[in-house]
Amino acid sequence: MSIFSRIAMGGLTAAAVSVAACTAAFAAAQTPEAPAASDRITNPVAEFAGIDKITGRIITFDAAIGETVQFGALQVTPRVCYTRPPTETSNTDAFIEVDEVTLQGEVKRIFTGWVFAASPGLHAVEHPIYDVWLTDCKNPVVAATTPPPEAAPPPVTPAKPPAAPRRAIPPPPQPGAPRR
Repeated sequence: MSIFSRIAMGGLTAAAVSVAACTAAFAAAQTPEAPAASDRITNPVAEFAGIDKITGRIITFDAAIGETVQFGALQVTPRVCYTRPPTETSNTDAFIEVDEVTLQGEVKRIFTGWVFAASPGLHAVEHPIYDVWLTDCKNPVVAATTPPPEAAPPPVTPAKPPAAPRRAIPPPPQPGAPRR
């Protein structure tokens, strides 16, 4: 191999290494950082929607974390419900357990897992009669501590100016009294 071939190969290798380093640096700059675990907001209440496929009724209901709520033959128990701060992209998810109460009174676990409000079809609880999905997480403590907006003061009605003094009306004349 001639000296020129070696220089060309060395330059090509250096160029390839340089391109690979630039590509890695560019990819690292474009990859968003994973959000910190502290960016998650843990909420004490999960809000669900459910449909009874027989009647076609859609019902919304709330369940506190750890509380079991009955929806038809299903018992829904949220274990945790997370949201993101309002400054970030909405991402509401919950870990739930769903049991079915059979006609014999037995309780069978039919679902355990994460459900996502943004994509209810991804991990919705599907049952022959009922479907249940997560719609939101609530934090009533924050709502209770937020002061209500100030109410507008009642309209002020201007005071009426004092009425002019009334003129005295003389009493009617008595019969037999002289007229004035």
